[in-house]
Amino acid sequence: MRKPRIVVVGSSNTDMVIRASRLPVAGETVLGGRFLTAAGGKGANQAVGAARAGGNVAFIGRVGNDVFGTEALAGLRHAHIDVRGVLRDPVAPSGVALIMVAKGGENCIAVAGGANNKLSPADILRFSPMIRAASVLMVQLETPLATVQAAVTLAARAGVRVVLNPAPARELSAALLKRVSILTPNETEAEILTGIRVTDDVAAARAAAKLRARGVRTVILTLGARGAFVSDASGETLVRGFKVRAVDTTAAGDMFNGALAVALGEGRPLDHAVRFAHAAAALSVTRAGAQPSAPTRSRIDALVKAAASTRESPSRRTAQR
Repeated sequence: MRKPRIVVVGSSNTDMVIRASRLPVAGETVLGGRFLTAAGGKGANQAVGAARAGGNVAFIGRVGNDVFGTEALAGLRHAHIDVRGVLRDPVAPSGVALIMVAKGGENCIAVAGGANNKLSPADILRFSPMIRAASVLMVQLETPLATVQAAVTLAARAGVRVVLNPAPARELSAALLKRVSILTPNETEAEILTGIRVTDDVAAARAAAKLRARGVRTVILTLGARGAFVSDASGETLVRGFKVRAVDTTAAGDMFNGALAVALGEGRPLDHAVRFAHAAAALSVTRAGAQPSAPTRSRIDALVKAAASTRESPSRRTAQR
């Protein structure tokens, strides 16, 4: 099978991670942690996730003219990602994320965007042929919103499927959402976007319906280990997740999105694509780090196949439209 061409527009960060017994509360110091650094940033994470899941991936972004930028580019190249669209900013430093991870896998993150904040609509136009040639464009919200809008508009006009992972969540215009093929919020992001707290399937359906009413064609609301609530013109489906022992949940959403883009680019049915994406996310939480946790295609396929052999039900139709 020919690898689908996935273009990711987004952020690249260096993650500085402390693993501790628990997350501190405000004003508290927790001792006994272990420190490590790893390549991160939602855009770069998703690019690596897509590449390891079997995609032919190109990344468009900005890094600083510093050691972090050099290492980020080396890591992307090592993952066989096309980095011709990555610019080196002469002034702004590379992005950095400070991450704390608790023993159970929970995390909290603070990000200094640096060069990511300088990625501009002009940069998007510069690499427009790359976007027009894509099977799927993937974007997030760790770069300026005007840049995201430029990329989404360009892709939509070229007939390229657009996956928007609205993280970190912010207010999005109806004009932007109408150009999005698939929106992939988690529960927290869905609540920020809709004002609806997602506590069960009924609330998930309400949140998804509100987003679709604003123009999004398909909403995939990720629910962690439970799976994902999928809403499109044909109805609503809960696609179940996988049970694994979580070590670090830092980039689970990014691995979900990267693998989803690949499966969609391969032309898989939506529920199968979501199942494949969940397998990638589940495998990622069993390893520490962001990009280092990205699973290979063979591991993803093996988990999907193993689950199918146990006759585990992958989805449940909950409503029709």
